[in-house]
Amino acid sequence: MSDVDLFEAETAVLTRATQVVASGADEPEQYRQALEELVKSYGRLMRESRRLIARSDRTERELNQLNSKLQQLTDELDYKARHDNLTGALNRGAIFERAHHFLKKTSLSLVVLDIDFFKRINDEFGHPTGDAVIRELVNRLRNTLNGEGEIGRVGGEEFTILLPGVSLDAAVVIAEEIRLAIVQEVFPCLPSRPVTSSFGISWSDVGADFEDAYARADAALYKAKHGGRNRVERDA
Repeated sequence: MSDVDLFEAETAVLTRATQVVASGADEPEQYRQALEELVKSYGRLMRESRRLIARSDRTERELNQLNSKLQQLTDELDYKARHDNLTGALNRGAIFERAHHFLKKTSLSLVVLDIDFFKRINDEFGHPTGDAVIRELVNRLRNTLNGEGEIGRVGGEEFTILLPGVSLDAAVVIAEEIRLAIVQEVFPCLPSRPVTSSFGISWSDVGADFEDAYARADAALYKAKHGGRNRVERDA
């Protein structure tokens, strides 16, 4: 029954009952019949009202569930758009965006690093082992940083660490701690050989150009690679 039909029926019953009352009829049976019609009609009205309310509540719950699912999917898509699938670190675009953001508000120490001889690892042990090495390295970065700064994967075995408000000297100390955390303990996924990394660091004051900061850190990394690898070099 539609909502319109429902209210039309109740209106007709109410009209008939009103007519009986207005007629001044003496027969009690007429009043009894009118009241019975009212009882039946409003009983039906209550049932239909409960049904409509229940359907409305169910629809609202379903809409809330759909909205919650859509929000979850949106959050997942946003996360995937900004993070590296293999490691969960920020991807290249996201880490560069964060660097630009930091430099608008504060000074920034920028650390770039890569895994020494990573191609040999892939060639000798296979890409699954190479992937495991990358994941383990990022875990060691996180453990050493202990929530300080932000980590991004900018290439296959290349990473960037942002240290906002950290001086160049302090960044060098942090990078050295990371280097030792990588080299001093064998990677479980590659027990037959040590894994090492090389580091380049630059420091920029607030408002500086990120591309220049990255170029200087990359030049320091180049110096570390050609100075023997497994070492930290700072921008001069």
